[in-house]
Amino acid sequence: MIARALTIAGSDSGGGAGIQADLKTFTVRNVFGMSALTAITAQNTLGVEDIHPIPLEMIEKQIEMVITDLGVDAVKTGMMGTAPVIELVARKLKEHSVKQLVVDPVMIAKGGAKLLENDAAHALVTELIPLATIITPNIPEAEVILERKIQTVADMTEAAKALVELGAKAAIVKGGHFEGDPTDILYDGTEIYTFPGKRIETRHTHGTGCTFAACITAELAKGNSLVESVETAKAYITAAIKEELGLGQGHGPTNHWAYQGEQS
Repeated sequence: MIARALTIAGSDSGGGAGIQADLKTFTVRNVFGMSALTAITAQNTLGVEDIHPIPLEMIEKQIEMVITDLGVDAVKTGMMGTAPVIELVARKLKEHSVKQLVVDPVMIAKGGAKLLENDAAHALVTELIPLATIITPNIPEAEVILERKIQTVADMTEAAKALVELGAKAAIVKGGHFEGDPTDILYDGTEIYTFPGKRIETRHTHGTGCTFAACITAELAKGNSLVESVETAKAYITAAIKEELGLGQGHGPTNHWAYQGEQS
C-alpha cells in the first residue's frame, strides 16, 4: 500500500507554502497526500492580504473523515493560528493514536504577517510539542517557544535539546536566519547531528519551512528513519531553492520538482 500523509495547515492561494506546498512535496516523494484546512489565506509572493479561519467543527470533521477512512502513516501540522485550534488538533491526534507527527511551528509569514496568536504559543508547548516525532522551528520560532535568544550554533544545539525536554522526541533548529552558510542542528534525544549547507542568493524562498517539514513527513510515512528523513529533506529543499522558478514579484515559491533523489 502506498504511504499516506496528512497535512493540517492553512491554505496559501499563491501555492508556495501551506497545504499547497505540502501536497506538492508529498506527491513528488511518492506519498498520497491529504489535507485538513485550518485557515484560508489570500496571499501572493508580495504578502498576506487576508486570513479567514476555518470553524473548529469543520477542522475536526476534516481530520475525522480522512483518518477513519483513508488512514494516515504520518501527519504534519503547519499554520494553527489559535490556541483552540491547537488544542483540537492535539486531541484528535491522541484519539487516533497518530505515531508519526511533524510539527512545523508556523508563526510568521515570509512577508511578515503574523500567523499564530500570542496566547497560542503556550498551547503549542503544552499540547502539540509533547506529541511530536520532530519539531522543525527556524531560529525566530525557537526563540519564541523557548523564550531565549539564539545567536550561535552552540545556542542552536542547546535549543534543540530544550525542545526535546518539552516532550518532542526530536528537534531540528534551522539556521537559515544566520548570516553566511546555514547549518541545521538535529537532536534525536540521544545524539546531535549537524547538517551544513551553502547560502544560495535568491529571493525565491517562500514556503521553505513548509516544504522541508513536508518532506520529512513523507519520508517518515514511508518508514524511513528520522535521520534518513531529515537528510532527504535537506537535499530536497536545497534543490528546491537552487533550481528557482522565478515566479512572482516578491518572495517567490521554491521548485518542488527539482530534487531527483531516490523515492524509497
